[in-house]
Amino acid sequence: MLALRLTRGARPALQLRRILVAAASAGTGFLLLCTLGYAMSHPDETTASLLRLAWCATPLAATVHFAVAVARTDPAARPRPGLSAIGLGPTRLMAVAATTTALSCTLGSLLALLFFLHLRGDLTGMPFDGAAAEFLAAKEPMPLPAALTLLTLTPAIASVTVGWVLRPQGVRAASTRTTARSYGGFGGYGNSAARETFGAYGRFGTRLRGAGGRPTQPATDRATQPAATRAAGTAPDPLRGGTPQTRASDTHHFPAPPLDTPAADPDPGTLPPPPQEAPRGLPWGIAVLAAGLAVEAYATRTATGTPLTMPGGLASTGPVSVLLGWILTATGLALAGPGLTHLCGHLLQTARPGALRLLAGRVLMAEATRIGRPLGVVCAVASGAYAMAALYDTAEPSFGPLTALGLLLVTGCTVATLLTAAVEAKHARADTTAALLRLGAPATVLRSAAALRAGALLSVFGPLTLIVAELAALPLAR
Repeated sequence: MLALRLTRGARPALQLRRILVAAASAGTGFLLLCTLGYAMSHPDETTASLLRLAWCATPLAATVHFAVAVARTDPAARPRPGLSAIGLGPTRLMAVAATTTALSCTLGSLLALLFFLHLRGDLTGMPFDGAAAEFLAAKEPMPLPAALTLLTLTPAIASVTVGWVLRPQGVRAASTRTTARSYGGFGGYGNSAARETFGAYGRFGTRLRGAGGRPTQPATDRATQPAATRAAGTAPDPLRGGTPQTRASDTHHFPAPPLDTPAADPDPGTLPPPPQEAPRGLPWGIAVLAAGLAVEAYATRTATGTPLTMPGGLASTGPVSVLLGWILTATGLALAGPGLTHLCGHLLQTARPGALRLLAGRVLMAEATRIGRPLGVVCAVASGAYAMAALYDTAEPSFGPLTALGLLLVTGCTVATLLTAAVEAKHARADTTAALLRLGAPATVLRSAAALRAGALLSVFGPLTLIVAELAALPLAR
């Protein structure tokens, strides 16, 4: 109920992003149901049905990626002060975000089911009733358990992924830091309520004054006195080896300086974040990318195994292991994206930069992880689309509507994810932008810095996309 109320009260921009998530879920669910319809109309072609189902994994992954990006920009899932007092802690907010994502994806899946039944002819009274009755096996009874299982894949995977990404982090470390035992002055072990500043222990008179202003004898000296001496209240004779007791009349009292009030420990949430290091995924991304290209070249050279049937009239050359090579290539580009973005920011600041290049480079370095991974995924999708277009069989064109829907889903979800990450980055640096404007920085400088960042990213990721696409399509074109 709380997730539904937060969904209804969201801003129009967030509502639009949720509608796009529902639309992507509807498209993915419809592709899965069309795979089920093909399996019903062609019961003997089990391998072809499984291959169609495997090709649906790409739109499914793109939809889940987009749903996670939208959930990260949801203000309702962002921890704020005071929410824990009413029971909305980080764990509850994570559950709310996962539930909201599940609601959006479930709505899309229901729309996909209605459209699928409409094209089969099961629902009448609307245009195009039964337009795909033959392809979707309208004469066969609808297996409802199988259809529901396929439709629940997108909401279940998306909600679980959102819950994993938005899980509370650092709570255990913070609690350990606040409950750790503290050390008193000179190594005293215990839970001291107030810390002592440097020099407070050795100030004159701070340890020799009691509550009434009279000097107090240390506990160690009282313990070494004889019992009779402690009972009589007299000091031992110094000629007998004792320690003379200082009298109050013989002591010149100087006013003790006021003790410094120890400052309270700052809240870990208010401390500035530590400087971010360079992402460490660039070497791994390059290694996985090289491994994917090597797998594609080796698979096409050996030419053993089941031929890979691509959708939309693409060339069916090479074994199924080519698909593994493409997956490794896309994974390598996604892993290398943050490192390449950080490298772009570092290159912008080289050779005695001015204020404009310094600002653009620092922003890229700070947002390398947030922007780099979606940008790497877009690079992977663009290289894959370029390679598939190069392998298109013009002699027998069969670019059907389902292939167009799949390509539209993958391309649209990846581009929308990149734009959503850009919006999230803009909101994250809103305080910095406001501070620059208060200091007198003109708005043209900020726009020029944004254009410079976009140009730097395009100059690095553009040629990389073309190179990877050519290397991926070269073995398959032979």
